[in-house]
This record gives sequence, structure tokens and C-alpha cells, in this order.
Amino acid sequence: IVFVASPNNPSGQSVPLDELRRLLDALSSVNTGILILDEAYGEFSSQPSAVKLIEEYPTRLVVTRTMSKAFAFAGGRLGYLIAAPAVTDAMLLVRLPYHLSSLTQAAARAALRHADDTLGSVAKLIAERERIAEALIRMGFRVIPSDANFVLFGEFSDAPATWQRYLDEGILIRDVGIPGYLRATTGLAEENDALLEASARIGAP
Repeated sequence: IVFVASPNNPSGQSVPLDELRRLLDALSSVNTGILILDEAYGEFSSQPSAVKLIEEYPTRLVVTRTMSKAFAFAGGRLGYLIAAPAVTDAMLLVRLPYHLSSLTQAAARAALRHADDTLGSVAKLIAERERIAEALIRMGFRVIPSDANFVLFGEFSDAPATWQRYLDEGILIRDVGIPGYLRATTGLAEENDALLEASARIGAP
């Protein structure tokens, strides 16, 4: 079993479909293995979903997604997968009973009824993400291109110390353990403005 996340966390980068196809071809050539592709941040991505490859590789590809990101339903702990019928039928044979509460199911149905409104906010978050990235680049930071709802930026000589400087400015971002880099999640416009103002005061490395 091969696990790939696209967009990736914590970099936010997507794996192009051509690269996924090469990986799937390699699995097919040895007639074994399955690729589990995590598209948790897929709604934020500029790349097409790998779901379109399932018909081409029905026994080799499973795409997983979640409602915790674009649908802002993290508390529901609700994920789902897309796969060929033969794969989903096999999984139904071994799934746990009572794995999803009726309350979670009802909340998920409500979220889906308002999907247009919820997913409409995704476009705003993408625009804000790009605004943050462009502003940080202009300030002299290195920004990793992102297809998720966050931006990974640096290159800091001491990321933990810089994280503390942001915290002292009232800005909580994440040190995800990549030397020299910090990660900022896209928020409301005013929150993003505060991040950029703090970044200007802290200064690029």
C-alpha cells in the first residue's frame, strides 16, 4: 500500500496527475499494490482531482477526502473515499459497525445542503492565500507554492525563535518541524493583514 498526500501537508504542494499515473503504472507493472491518495485539501488545489484516474486504474487507486477542511467540519471527524465499485464492495465487508454516529451523519447532510455557500468561501480563501504569498515574496521571504489553505514560508536561520517573535506580535502560526520554515493558515482578511503587518516588522531573513 502506497500513501500519497496531494496537496501535501505541510508544504501545500500538489502531485501532478502525470506523476501519479507513472506511480500507478509501476504498481500495475508488478501486478500488486494500491495507491491511497489523500486529497484532504483537494478543494483548494489548482490541480485536477485524481478521481478522474479511477476508471483508468480501478484496482490500483483509492482517493480519500474529508469534510474537515473546505467544509469547516473538523469536529465531525468525517472522511470519505472514492474508488471503483469492486474496491468499495470489498471494504464494506470489513468496515466497523456503528462507525459513524447518526448525529454526525445529520450534520454532514446539513453541510452538503449548504455546499454552494461553503465551497464559495473556498474561492475567497484561495484568493487570500495568494495575496499572502505574493506579499511575503515582496518582503523577501521564500514562499513554497501552495495548493492548500496555508502558506509555508522562510528561510529563517532560527525558525523556533522567529515563531516566538510572531507570538509576541500576537500572531499564532505553526512550526511544523521543517528547518527554516513556518506555516501560516489562511484566515479572514483582517487576520491575514495582521500576519503581513507582523511579517513586515519582523523582516525577511
